[in-house]
Amino acid sequence: MVHAFITSRLDYCNALYGGLPKCLIDKLGRVQRTAARLISNTRKYDHITPVMVSLHWLPIQERINFKILLLAYKALHGLAPDYLSGMLHRRVQRGTRSDQLDLLNVPKSKTGFGDRTFQCLAPTLWNSVPLSVCEAPSVDCFKRHLKTFLFRQAYGQSS
Repeated sequence: MVHAFITSRLDYCNALYGGLPKCLIDKLGRVQRTAARLISNTRKYDHITPVMVSLHWLPIQERINFKILLLAYKALHGLAPDYLSGMLHRRVQRGTRSDQLDLLNVPKSKTGFGDRTFQCLAPTLWNSVPLSVCEAPSVDCFKRHLKTFLFRQAYGQSS
């Protein structure tokens, strides 16, 4: 029931939440933590992080980043619509040490709202992910490696 009515709604179009202010993301996080308490029968004042880890749920911000990065992966590998693929451009390499990196060009925006667009946010997030994740050979492999990376980043664990 929780998955059908709560987590599916949190994930629906969550790529649109990219770049929202932290106060709004925190409201969604409260809903997610309440759902975790409901599933695990955890009391209101008990620490929720161990429950989130045991459920293997990414926090809201990481779920949003996951969706944006998955769209970027698909766009870069020809698995997304052309209008998304056309928004991402690989950085021109100039014979430096960063040649080994698979970086994307981050366009400049003139407003704070421009930084929230897919063409600005996706390259920024992509450039922060390790090369080993970006070079995944398939979508399923990319999703698995990306979730592990984001999970470790969120909870500071090695699982």
